[in-house]
Amino acid sequence: MNEKESSEQEVSKIIEKLEKKAFRLGIIVGVAGALIGVAVNVLVRNVILIQKYRNVSEETETTEEKKTPKKNDSVVNTKTTLKMATIEKIVKEYYYQDVDNEALAEGVYTGMMESLGDPYSEYYTVDEMVRIREEGEGVYSGIGAYVNVDPDTTLPMIAGVMSGTPAEEAGLAEGDLIYKIDGKEVLGMSASDAVMLIKGEEHTTVHLTIVRNDEPDFLEMDVERRKIQTPTVKYEMLEDNIAYIQIKEFDDVTTDQFTEAMAVMKGQGMEGLILDLRSNGGGNVSTCVDIASQILPKGVVVYTEDKNGNRQDYNCDGKREFDKPIIVLVNGYTASASEILTGAIRDYGKGIVMGTQTYGKGIVQQIISLKDGSAIKVTVSKYFTPKGNDIHGVGITPDKVIEWDSEKYKEDGTDNQIEAAKEELRKQINK
Repeated sequence: MNEKESSEQEVSKIIEKLEKKAFRLGIIVGVAGALIGVAVNVLVRNVILIQKYRNVSEETETTEEKKTPKKNDSVVNTKTTLKMATIEKIVKEYYYQDVDNEALAEGVYTGMMESLGDPYSEYYTVDEMVRIREEGEGVYSGIGAYVNVDPDTTLPMIAGVMSGTPAEEAGLAEGDLIYKIDGKEVLGMSASDAVMLIKGEEHTTVHLTIVRNDEPDFLEMDVERRKIQTPTVKYEMLEDNIAYIQIKEFDDVTTDQFTEAMAVMKGQGMEGLILDLRSNGGGNVSTCVDIASQILPKGVVVYTEDKNGNRQDYNCDGKREFDKPIIVLVNGYTASASEILTGAIRDYGKGIVMGTQTYGKGIVQQIISLKDGSAIKVTVSKYFTPKGNDIHGVGITPDKVIEWDSEKYKEDGTDNQIEAAKEELRKQINK
């Protein structure tokens, strides 16, 4: 007896048992038994149809195994195409709602990238790519807040609020955890995916469900989306001619903003610099290198290696080397490009790193555009600091660990990490 005959006999046995059960129930409950009989007939029909699709799939695989060598360099072949067609047919016949062809296709592309098991490799639709380009340029329709992921809860977290933006007007605050975006739970969602949901057309609103420390219940906020030009650099002169420059992220606009900040601070007699990279989740590597070129001596800022061992160096010419003491502030949300800058400054002995352990993202992604306007972001290499340190999954340990005192900040607005940096810089300046 072959496998097909065996399957048919198994289905026949199931049908026979169900029919006997329906007959007995029909005698006992009369009219209700008739209804059960109808239900059994529907169930039997489904069993037969499912078996039919199973046979089609098995026959397809058997045929293709004969045609296709066991080792195939591509997953896009006749076997997978036919199997996808079978799955599509089943979904369209049995799924309880109408199915959108475009959504099914997007699901295939998304699933292929998710199969890599890499949270940084993603598929982007055409609309998502438009928003990503806006974000990279530093101009977009959003609420004016920086978003990272809280490692303890895996919820998206407000890492900072821009002045004069809808986020500030709505009362959002640094440290707020986002539980839902427009009613959708976002536990475990990446920062980039959360940002995609928050952004949208200008003058529309996004509803955020917020978890805030010391609040007994969720906070519900409707925040308007507006055109935002990201102020990625903030700066001011502190006492004793200590300059403070904060970089929130590395966008296209960041180089010019940082150049302006350095020029203003030098013009005001800067004797030392606090470079604040706390909660900076990264951005463009090229922007990071441009900024490093205004600080470091001539040499390698960072280098990358792909899976074949091919190395690419990113260098600076040393013509604008900074000659004053530097303190770099970091924390657990300092990641990627900001870790590149931190690692390079420390490797060249240009500054002291203070704060808490950084995030540890030492891999590089590249966005590759497709003909229809969509794209994939794929991890292409690992990066190493000038001295060859691999910080992926490890992070950078500060030269001086200074834990954040949130209670002191709430009490009177004192940033204890900045105060520690100022104290250390005074020592360096007075040497």
